[in-house]
Amino acid sequence: MRIMRWFAAALALLVAAVCVPRSASAQGVSTGGVVYGQWLYQLDPGADSTHFNEFSVTRAYVNIRGKFEGGVSGRVTGDIYRDANGSYDYRLKYAYVGWTPENSPITFLFGQVQTPWLDWNEGMWGYRMQGTMALDRNGYLSSSDIGLVLEGSFQDHLFNFYAGVYNGEGYHAAEGDRHKDVMARASVRLLESDDMSARGGLRLTLEGQLGAPTGGGRRNRAIGQLSYRSRLFTLATEIAATADSSATSATPQLDGVVSSTFGVLDVPNSEVSLIGRVDLVNPNKDVSGDRRTEYIFGVAYRVGPNLRILGDWDYIHHETPPADFTAASAAASKALFQVEYSF
Repeated sequence: MRIMRWFAAALALLVAAVCVPRSASAQGVSTGGVVYGQWLYQLDPGADSTHFNEFSVTRAYVNIRGKFEGGVSGRVTGDIYRDANGSYDYRLKYAYVGWTPENSPITFLFGQVQTPWLDWNEGMWGYRMQGTMALDRNGYLSSSDIGLVLEGSFQDHLFNFYAGVYNGEGYHAAEGDRHKDVMARASVRLLESDDMSARGGLRLTLEGQLGAPTGGGRRNRAIGQLSYRSRLFTLATEIAATADSSATSATPQLDGVVSSTFGVLDVPNSEVSLIGRVDLVNPNKDVSGDRRTEYIFGVAYRVGPNLRILGDWDYIHHETPPADFTAASAAASKALFQVEYSF
């Protein structure tokens, strides 16, 4: 009977995604969303001696969440994004059902669900409005995939974990063969702060991924992060070792390293925050000259509970100038005015 209630609730959530009005949130279903918009201005004039600039909506998410009797919950999220042609398209970002047994610290999730690292790290950074995290931005991880997940938190977030088996191709592509990826993250609080949330205090967080791309090969990740979060500031540094190969390609295995260090300072007695981040990417440790470093610095202001604005500078330095140096140089240094609106 419990299994039947689980699947009945999942079906109810999918129906709610289409036809339940916002007023039904009191009955266990809530709706909301977030919009990221920006004005981008290239600081280098480029080959045509003009400073390219553009207004855009970089992302919009529409969320429907449900919570039902028997520990059943779920989420459906639509992702509105800009495609390569410049028009806007729509796809599914999350669609999953969860079950938390009574008095249990463990939750089971099934469907198109968050992968362990990026959701955690975006929550630590807090400025997804600026863009994706280092491992996502450089193509090493996807933020969502279809799989079966267990998550748990113990002793007021002293220790938490998130682990699952996924198709491995991310939400951008379908599974192509029998291979699956196993991903697991664990975080322990080493020292308390005045922030007792899941990411608060001094924490050591580790993640591992073992998998293979379609056709065979390797898609392995090992990540470690040391972070400290209080109500005043957040500071975190991480390093990831990557191993990628394909059984259908003559290209040898690529062993890379990606590191990211970021900080956020909330100015006391104000709505102003200062942010900074440095990402270093070395796609192949066995090859010299391919490293690149990205610098992000900015000032944010919280207008209200549902609106934040951010002015920032984003600069990419290449160890060796790329083949199309003029185009890369024009895109390397840019000023951004960004907006996050939630509802």
